[in-house]
This record gives sequence, C-alpha cells and structure tokens, in this order.
Amino acid sequence: MNQRFRITRSMQENNTEPYISLEECKEYFAAKADFSYSDTFTVKGPESMMTINGDFFMWQLGDAQIPFRLYSGDLYVAVAHEAVVPKMVEVATDLQADIVEG
Repeated sequence: MNQRFRITRSMQENNTEPYISLEECKEYFAAKADFSYSDTFTVKGPESMMTINGDFFMWQLGDAQIPFRLYSGDLYVAVAHEAVVPKMVEVATDLQADIVEG
C-alpha cells in the first residue's frame, strides 16, 4: 500500500490563509506544464472500475498520472513512485505549506 501525505497550512499559527483554496491551486498548477485539472479520478482494477468525484490536479509522470487531490483545504498525494517525493516537496514549498503523513 502507498504512503499518503497531506500538504497543509493548518499547523501554521500565524498564517492568514490557513487553507489552500481551489482557486489558488488552479492558478498554481495551470502554470505547470506537467499538471492538468480533473473533477474526477478513475481507478481501474483487474475486475472493476471506480470513479471518485473531487478536485484533482493530475501530475503526468511518464505513462502514469499521479493525483494531487484538494480536499477540505489540504492537498493529498500518495507516494506511488519515488519521483513523487521531490515533486511533493516542491509543491509544498511553493504553496508555503507543510507536509504531514496521513
């Protein structure tokens, strides 16, 4: 199972913007050529398929797409590939946010 991380500002006491907004994410990720926005994410298994509604910023990594999901003011990402860690750190740094497990 993949380890999941949360990019958040909720632990920053003096931050005037404790939540990451959808508008902020859309503006930030629109400037990144390797990201695209989707309001659904589809997971395909060997015998079934599941579609999840939400706000997903899909990072194109070779043939794979890695979802960064905005949910309740935080971004969530699962470390499914070793390249996700430096990208996650880059995004958190750019958004002036912290990274926590969970």
